[in-house]
Amino acid sequence: MPGPRTPYEDSAIVVRWAVFSCVLVPVVLLWYGTSLAGATGTALGLAAVTAVCRLLLRESERGAARMKDDERTGPSPSRRGRHHRTGTGAHRGGRHTGGNTPVG
Repeated sequence: MPGPRTPYEDSAIVVRWAVFSCVLVPVVLLWYGTSLAGATGTALGLAAVTAVCRLLLRESERGAARMKDDERTGPSPSRRGRHHRTGTGAHRGGRHTGGNTPVG
């Protein structure tokens, strides 16, 4: 019995199904009488969506690997947080009113 799949194997399966759909959908559309131009446009649209999803999936996997690495070693100084600020303060960023001046 095979062991659990890795996230890389899962994403490869998703990409294979997406490519299969990019081929199958235009064929089915042609079979049911859609014009060649319509089927081609659909194929190009599906290919574009598949490419964007693949890029997002890859970026998500990289982020997950980075987080896993940070859990083991701690965050690097270059990824300290938003705007790479050090130190703490009660009033960092945002709007401030002048003391007890009513806002209106």
